[in-house]
Order: sequence, then C-alpha cells, then structure tokens
Amino acid sequence: MKKKITIDPVTRVEGHGRVTIHLDEYGKVEDSFFHIVEFRGFERFIQGHPYWEAPVLVQRLCGICPVSHHLAAAKAIDQLVGVDPKDLSPAAFKLRKLMHYGQIFQSHALHFYYLTSPDLLFGMDAPVEKRNVLAVAVENKELARKGILMRKFGQEIIQAIAGKKIHGVAAVPGGVHKTFDPKEREYFLSGKDIPNIKTMIEWSLEIIEFIKGYHEKNRLLLDTFAAFPSGHLGMVDDFGNMELYHGKLRAIDSIGNITLPDVSTDDYQKYFLEGVERWSYMKFPYLKEIGREKGWNRVGPLARINICNAIPTPLAEKERQAFVSFTGKKVNNSTLYSHWARLIEILHCAEVMNDLLHDDEIMSDDLVREGKPRLEGIGIIEAPRGTLTHHYQVDEKGMITRCNLIVSTTHNNEAMNQAVKWVANNVISQKGAITDGMLNQVEVAIRAYDPCLSCATQALGQMPLKLELYNHIGELIDERFKSN
Repeated sequence: MKKKITIDPVTRVEGHGRVTIHLDEYGKVEDSFFHIVEFRGFERFIQGHPYWEAPVLVQRLCGICPVSHHLAAAKAIDQLVGVDPKDLSPAAFKLRKLMHYGQIFQSHALHFYYLTSPDLLFGMDAPVEKRNVLAVAVENKELARKGILMRKFGQEIIQAIAGKKIHGVAAVPGGVHKTFDPKEREYFLSGKDIPNIKTMIEWSLEIIEFIKGYHEKNRLLLDTFAAFPSGHLGMVDDFGNMELYHGKLRAIDSIGNITLPDVSTDDYQKYFLEGVERWSYMKFPYLKEIGREKGWNRVGPLARINICNAIPTPLAEKERQAFVSFTGKKVNNSTLYSHWARLIEILHCAEVMNDLLHDDEIMSDDLVREGKPRLEGIGIIEAPRGTLTHHYQVDEKGMITRCNLIVSTTHNNEAMNQAVKWVANNVISQKGAITDGMLNQVEVAIRAYDPCLSCATQALGQMPLKLELYNHIGELIDERFKSN
C-alpha cells in the first residue's frame, strides 16, 4: 500500500511552499518533493514598462529583500545607459554598497534571531508553542533584544539612503539620487539614539561565540543532518575574496574543484541553463557543461564561505578561518552549518558598514554618470540568500521587451529538495507515522536556506500547517493540523 505525506504550508519561511513525501507499500520513502505553488509573473508583466521603472517595480517581489532586487535591477539599468559598475562615481558606488550591506545585515539578523533561534535554543522536537520569537524573548530577553536592535540598525541604514525601510528608492540610472549628510552619519556613529556601528560589531562577535558553542555541543547532529554533496556558487573579487556587491562568478564542486572559473557576470548566459519540473513553478538552474543532474549549485552564506579564498575584513576573516578549522574540510556540505556561515557574514557586513560610514566620499554630491546607451543590461548581486540575476532587454524607445530573473532561492531549489529527501529517508519511520517533531525537521532542513518563496513573511512562529497521509488509492488515513 503506497502512501503520501503532505506538509502544507512550510512555516517560518517567506512565502508558501508544500512538501509531499511518497512511501511505498513497505513504508520506505520512494520519493519526495518541495513544491513552490505560487506563480510570480514579474518577468512577463514588467514588459512594456520603461527601463527606468524596473528598479522600483521589481522591489515588489519581496518585502524582506527589496534592496537586493532594487540594486540588481539598478546595475542592469546602469548598463542600459552605458554605465558599468567601474564607471559609477565613488560616492554612488559606496552609497549603494552601504545600503546593500545594511540589507544583508538586517535580513540575516531577521532570519537568525526570529526564524532559526527557536530551533537552536529549544530543539527540533520542542513543543509548538516554544517555536517562535516570542518564546525566545521570554527565555532569553537579551538575545531577543539584540536581535531586534541589529535588524533595526540595518533597516535604518536603508532608510537613510533610500527614504524608507521597505520599498524605498535610492538608485537612478547611472548612480543614486541623494547623498549622505553629516547628521545622518553621526546618527550611526555616535550611539546616542541607537546602538552604534561599533556595538553592532561587538554583538556580531558575541552571537558567533554562541553559535560556536552550539556546534561544539551538537557536532554530530550538525555534521550529518541534511548533509549531501553539491556544487557551490557565489561572487568573488579579483583576488578570490568574498564579494557581495560586484565581482566575478565562481563555482566549485563538492570537494573544491573549480567548475566555473571566476567569469564575468555579464557572461552568465554562456554558463547557465534552467530546468523545469511539472510539480513546481520554480525553475532549476544548472551549469551547462555539467548538466542538469549534477550541475546544480547551492548559493548563500555557506556557499560563499566555501568558494572564497578569504573575507576582506579582518574580524570576519579570523572567524572564517576558525570555521574552516572546526569543520576540517575544504568544502562543507552540511546544511545546518549555513547558520554559522550566516553569522560570519553578519560580522563582515558590520565591518564593511563601519568602513563606509567613516569614508567621507559617501557625503559627496558627485552622484550620477552617463554613457552611451545600450539595448541590454545585466545586473548580478549577492543577495542575503545568494546569487541574484536581473537581465533586461529594451527597444529603441527604452521600453522593456524581455526580462529574465534568476533569484537566489531558485538556485537553491535542488538543494532544498535534496534536504527534504534526506530528512524523508533518515528521519521518517518505516511505518510512515506522523509526529510533530518529524514534521518540524523537514521544515528545519528547508529553513536553513532562508528561502524567499514570495513576498509574504511568516516570522511569528506557529503558522497553519497541514500534513496528510494517504494510501495508494488516495484515501486519507491520518492527518495532523496546526492552526494560527
């Protein structure tokens, strides 16, 4: 008697997804799928709009990482007016970068403190009522307070540059529309109104010490849970160092062999294709030369730690070296190490923001450059969740005729499916019995990738989730339900 287990929706992620796990007549997992059941349509309905609207329109893809879409689109639109990243004014480049690193800082803080910390503090099998940020605040007020204030700091960096914390506007074709003023800079440096940037660095170091201790106590679980070989993709600078705003694309396989050798982001089409499956709206990107089966890559914090030679800020680089020393591996393929990697990036972002806030060029009024217009523009950026691509083509009147978006979570699509398969094969009992702890472990595996499935954010813990068990003829024989 074949059976099917359905988890719908997956909770504490941004958006709506569903998991189905198929068992054979002996109770052994036969297959499993992570379905993305929402359809975006942005690639289609942005057509016919003038190119300068793109950085504003595409932000509506998401309320969590709108800055990433805004800046990826802006980089593409820059090319349409003949301005490459190296041609931006120093002020425009640094202001965009400051906003970008503020975005990653606040997004990583949101994911770790609000979405992930309940699993780490209380365990995967903790009661449902403990799996939310409110329970974290009760049990560890200081941890919750710092998490809230760290996110606030990043959001206010965004607001200072773009006018709003969410869906603001900073970039214009060839630059930015406003500069930073001395009062704004003093706000982030003084610590009079909010904890200052030095405090952000201190708190980032503290939370890294927390995650180190957690790994020391739970090493066997973290090494093995949803561990599987994969490729890893991200951006690096000319020296092979981690680069989150603009660099070259590098990919490696599961043991560290280079599969994409630091190529220009403008050439991404030469190297990538996207596969499709009938059971999901989300595509499956892969490297052409390797093929669909083995050419997929993880992206995001763990991938970026794996591919880079070093991190170009001293404190984060020291923590990267400690990470590599602890794991003892050239490439880490263990899904739950993503959280440690994410916190190293929080520290790196704080260091970069500190450097930029002390740079007088962010207060320059040299903001916009012009070049010779083109009909095609490509912008690639490292969003909080990984490599993000925006590609536009326009006609002679500047109207968008084609748009291609490869979002970070799309790259991680195969990895999340592999993580679900791992949990299905290694955690679910041979009888297919439904337990709340088992259900949550499926979500823990997906949540490690911080997937952004749509614009919705589900950050307060217990969300509606239904898991159903069917026999081979479609009869419902067991179910569990969690309500709001």
